[in-house]
Amino acid sequence: MINFRYHLVSIAAILIALAAGIALGSGPLEDDDDTQAASQTTSRSDDPGVRSFETGFAARTAPGMLKDTLKDRPVVVLTVPGTSASEVKDVVKGLGLAGAEVTGQVALTSKMLDSSGRQFAEGVAQQAAEGVDGVTEAGDSYGRIGSALARALMASEPGTLDETATTIRSAFTEGDLITETRAPKRAATLAVLVTGPQRATGAAQSTVIAALAAAINPTGQGVVVAGPASSSTDGGAVKAVREGAAASEISTVDVTDTAAGRVVTVLAAAEQASGQPGAWGTSRSDSGALPK
Repeated sequence: MINFRYHLVSIAAILIALAAGIALGSGPLEDDDDTQAASQTTSRSDDPGVRSFETGFAARTAPGMLKDTLKDRPVVVLTVPGTSASEVKDVVKGLGLAGAEVTGQVALTSKMLDSSGRQFAEGVAQQAAEGVDGVTEAGDSYGRIGSALARALMASEPGTLDETATTIRSAFTEGDLITETRAPKRAATLAVLVTGPQRATGAAQSTVIAALAAAINPTGQGVVVAGPASSSTDGGAVKAVREGAAASEISTVDVTDTAAGRVVTVLAAAEQASGQPGAWGTSRSDSGALPK
């Protein structure tokens, strides 16, 4: 017999498709129609009635869909400039519903993501993590920076943050590379990075985000990169991750601008934690609307 969760997932998929402006049954949107599709997406998702319905449905169904999917899993939440505070709040709430322990919330600053400051950030990482396995041996600048950041926040197994982790985090904080919205208390085994919308001048920053995500991913169960629908279009961070060398190893979601999409972000985190990464959300997502 088809269970209750299957029904919820099926209905949620329809809602996500509706909110993202996808015509069900018509197949993926053609590249030539991207501009028109973006316009339709904006008008439909901004409709107060549709948004109210979708938000209410997500709130009612999320507890049943998410229950115990990340039970006792320590997760750190990362953000970047331009990330919606309300979207992050809902993702954190969803992680709690899934039984996860949110160990902390850390913002990567513009200074961290500005490619012109790469040498400074690399210098901080190398000095703070001198001799640390997996950091100094990383292949390039952002490999070393991301590996150091992962060492500061994450581990293969849950546990306390040791002196090395504290030293690296302090150096990154003093260098204005990160700010601690909620200081981490324990080492996480999974990271969820919530990004913002695509910006006309944001392609370089998106490339840096993708490089950092690739460097963070080998630690613990890896990282999920999630953002709104435009983040998977040209110049967006989610698209940069999906086109990067680690695309098959990092889970991505491009519908955080809908309530159902923020639930999907948590489901994606559960898939990532179980070793089943994928790309979920709009028709630009190879794995479909949401995990099965």
